[in-house]
Amino acid sequence: MRPRALVLAPMRGPAWARLRELADVIYEPVPARRPFRTQPAKELAARLAAEHARILITEADEVNGPVLDLPLMVIGCTRPEPVNVDVAAATARGIPVLCAPGRDADGIAELTLALLLAVSRRLLVADRDARTGRAHEERERHRSWELAGRTFGIVGSGPSVRAVTWRVKGLGMRVIAHGPDSPKGRHGLDRLLAEADVVSVHGAGGGLADTGSGTIMGAAEFAAMKPGSIFINTGRADLHDMDALTGALKAGHLGGAALDHAPKEPDHPLAGMDNVLLTPRIGDATYDTEVNHTRMICGDIVRLLGGEPPLHCVNPEVLRA
Repeated sequence: MRPRALVLAPMRGPAWARLRELADVIYEPVPARRPFRTQPAKELAARLAAEHARILITEADEVNGPVLDLPLMVIGCTRPEPVNVDVAAATARGIPVLCAPGRDADGIAELTLALLLAVSRRLLVADRDARTGRAHEERERHRSWELAGRTFGIVGSGPSVRAVTWRVKGLGMRVIAHGPDSPKGRHGLDRLLAEADVVSVHGAGGGLADTGSGTIMGAAEFAAMKPGSIFINTGRADLHDMDALTGALKAGHLGGAALDHAPKEPDHPLAGMDNVLLTPRIGDATYDTEVNHTRMICGDIVRLLGGEPPLHCVNPEVLRA
């Protein structure tokens, strides 16, 4: 019998068409849910049981407890890491868990570059002045340093770091890095903060010290940055202390900041600063990201259905049992 698949993440590309040839698919991608919400495990389990689905593809829904009590063949999480899946419990039940490492690396790298250019050249303020007829009278305040010859400091690890590195070098910037993936002779964090004209945070990993609760950048770290430097975070919001960043910007110690996550409070002080750019978690919001995770997740499910080992399984030991 053809297996049934419940697919709750957006899919596109040839691998998606191939999966639909091999399985009966119930397709309800996240963007179709209004308002957006993730499904709790109990609700997801009930839906899987009602559909008699043995294949699950999801991005952020809760996959634990009752979901894993079902006779699932495979779970595909379209994130780079399956943080919403209880992998240990899935492994204990012999269920392979797939993920999509690096699916959004280029999207995040391109956004990092866009944020860097927008903040360093004050593009949003310049656009506002041009639209309100103040372009000539306010021109002097838009003067800035060029990026070529400056130092770009990367804190973190993963595919997005590598994708950012060659792009920033293309601007003529010197790149230094601190993280477990950095080459030998990597910079210590203190040295990086003292040298970098731009500090870009891309996620924590093994070997990165933090100031508590997963935070890498706190008050001491912002104080250690060069006066007038720029801070960018396209990783998680909790990688920096928001109050400490706000204080460093208010004091004029930092020249600007760009965050791919707006503060939860709509009237937060950062929202009123001309040298701050905020975007609503759009680093992975590209059609190419969807093509990439479809290729990895659907491609691996097709391999499993054909008796071949998947390429992106986080618990391959279940395949050897």
